[in-house]
Amino acid sequence: MKNVCIIPARGGSKRIPRKNIKLFYNKPIIAYSIEAALNSECFDKIIVSTDDEEIAGVANEYGAETPFIRPEELANDYTPTVPVIKHAINWLSTHDDKPDNVCCIYATAPFITAKIIQEAFVLMQNNNAGYCFTAAKFSFPIQRAFKILENSRVAMFQPENYNARSQDLDLAYQDAGQLYWGKSFSFLDEKPFLSEISVPYILPSYLVQDIDTLDDWEMAEILFRLLKERNYDI
Repeated sequence: MKNVCIIPARGGSKRIPRKNIKLFYNKPIIAYSIEAALNSECFDKIIVSTDDEEIAGVANEYGAETPFIRPEELANDYTPTVPVIKHAINWLSTHDDKPDNVCCIYATAPFITAKIIQEAFVLMQNNNAGYCFTAAKFSFPIQRAFKILENSRVAMFQPENYNARSQDLDLAYQDAGQLYWGKSFSFLDEKPFLSEISVPYILPSYLVQDIDTLDDWEMAEILFRLLKERNYDI
C-alpha cells in the first residue's frame, strides 16, 4: 500500500464538547478534512481513528473508513498524535498492508485543501524528508516577547533584544496544526515533527487558526465565511 490518510478524532474533547463533529459552517468539522483528502486523490485509504461510534458514523457518511476502534489508552487528554498514528500503521500492517507514506490530518482543520495535501507530499518527496508539516510565520518577532510576573509587572524573555530592529531578527515559525505527511518509519520510530528530518510547508496566515476554545471556533467561522465570500479556494 502506498499512501494512507489517518484522521485522529477521539470523542472526549473537554473545552469544546463533541468538537470533532460539531457543525462548522453548516457541516461537521471533520467533513472538511475527509473531503480534502478525497479530493486530493493522494490516498489508497482514508481512515478515521476514533474511540467513538457517533464520530465513526459521521466519518463513514462523508467517505472515510473506520476499520478499528482506537484503544482507550490512546484516547485520553494526554495522548500525543504520533502514538495514535503508529497504532493505525501497525493495525494496517497486521490486517491489510503496511503503507509507505502516511498523512495525518487533524479533524479540526477546515482550511485544509486538496492542493495543500498534494503540494506538501511533493515537498516531502523532493527533499527526501521524513516528515512535511504545515507551518506559518509568526506575525511579531518572538525575540521581543515578554511574560507577566507574579507582581503583575513584565519581563522580556530575551532582554538583549530590547533595542533590536524587527528586520534584524530571525523569522520564527509555528506548527499550523493541519497536516503531517511522513514516511511510515518516521511515525513507527516516533520521531518528533520539529526536528531535522522535517521540511515545513509554509501557509499564508489567513489559512491558520487554532481551534481550542469556543472563541477560537467563532473566529475560525468568521474567517472561513469571509474567505468563502471572496472566493478563496477552501
